[in-house]
Amino acid sequence: MKFNRRTLLGLALIAGAALPSAGLAQEGSLKIMAPAAPGGGWDQTARSVAQALMESGLAKSAQVTNVPGAGGTIGIAQFVNSAKGDATQLMASGYVMVGAIITNKSPVTLDQVTPIARLTGEWQAIAVPAASPIKTMKELGELIKADPAKVTWAGGSAGGPDHILAALITKNVGADPSKTNYIAFSGGGESLGALLGGKVTAGINSLSEFMSQVKAGKLRLLAISTPSRIQDVDAPTLKESGIDLELSNWRMIVAPSGISADERARLVKMFEDLAKSDAWKKMLQTKGWDDIFLTGSALDEFVKTEQTRTGAVLKEVGLVK
Repeated sequence: MKFNRRTLLGLALIAGAALPSAGLAQEGSLKIMAPAAPGGGWDQTARSVAQALMESGLAKSAQVTNVPGAGGTIGIAQFVNSAKGDATQLMASGYVMVGAIITNKSPVTLDQVTPIARLTGEWQAIAVPAASPIKTMKELGELIKADPAKVTWAGGSAGGPDHILAALITKNVGADPSKTNYIAFSGGGESLGALLGGKVTAGINSLSEFMSQVKAGKLRLLAISTPSRIQDVDAPTLKESGIDLELSNWRMIVAPSGISADERARLVKMFEDLAKSDAWKKMLQTKGWDDIFLTGSALDEFVKTEQTRTGAVLKEVGLVK
């Protein structure tokens, strides 16, 4: 069978239209912003996503850049102002940013980006240096109740899950949450360094970020913020320790505003494919992250609900007026 030039062109266009799932990323390079210093959760999320996208053949290349500061509000401001309408640019975000936007009174909010996929969630952990005289969460709670200002905490950005949990613990044991002596760090590595150096009483971080130091015998876990115990983790829940709290840190990937509905659909499809890939499943297992994948209108509603809930919590514990 012979084809003329017009027929061949028409067949090529039909073939291209039949492959919408190929996605923008397969046609070029992705840029993923981690709005925090290297070593923390957003940095790990961005780099893990980049690696898994390339290993799965969903992206030809994916470059990660770090823009640290103010709980991600510096990063999101830069992202919103420079990436509008560019579907090849993505940013890691999550619960930390929700709180930081409120506490920092950021003029740029998550309403100005396009949520693509909620990927992971991590339970929080409370730890002390191995040499600390504090052996249990109940003992730490007694110190907080006696004088919350004398108990120093190391954690992530102000208004993030670590800060919120410290204040909620303070309130739960019967002390004034507004007197929580919390020291915020821009990256998980800095927070961990302060804790290991004995510069603070206790630290709060995602469980996975503490585990290597716990296994090395340098940190002692006092409690985890899960509803029930986790297998192979030698630590009680906060509830078992008499503190009726649960808290999870979730992370997602967003695109800029101004992208088309088709571009958003193609990015969502790319992350749906990523979530099913062996490379991503292996990454979740290696990092110890919980798979809480969510997209579409359900994700939009979730983000709005979290913004409202977090704002109420921050006011209740005195972190914002």
